[in-house]
Amino acid sequence: MKKKILILDDETSICMLLQNFLSQDYDVITKHNPLDALEWLEDNLPDLIICDIQMPKMDGYEFLTKVRQQGFTKHTPIIMLSGRAESKERIKCYRLGAQDYLTKPFNPEELEELVKKNLYPIHYAIEW
Repeated sequence: MKKKILILDDETSICMLLQNFLSQDYDVITKHNPLDALEWLEDNLPDLIICDIQMPKMDGYEFLTKVRQQGFTKHTPIIMLSGRAESKERIKCYRLGAQDYLTKPFNPEELEELVKKNLYPIHYAIEW
């Protein structure tokens, strides 16, 4: 059974790009609105969440906080996506509970490595 990844981004093109990169190896679900994603999470538990920061209605910080407050998604790994490369943005995400931070535009190879690292943390290294 494939691992399940929830992608949350208000930009359709980013969702399609991520889905294109990941759907061969993973079961990918995309949501364009944080409220829809939270509703979906009520009945589903993904193995990983990839979340944009800048979105209308609710930003990625608030979404991340809500996910961490729910008991069943409390330990789900989350990779935050942002167009901002500043260290303070990364630190804020880490303090709110994100495992990783990826800057747009992203390198598909780096995305793949971050996904593997978060889905298979013990078996991540190719060579020891």
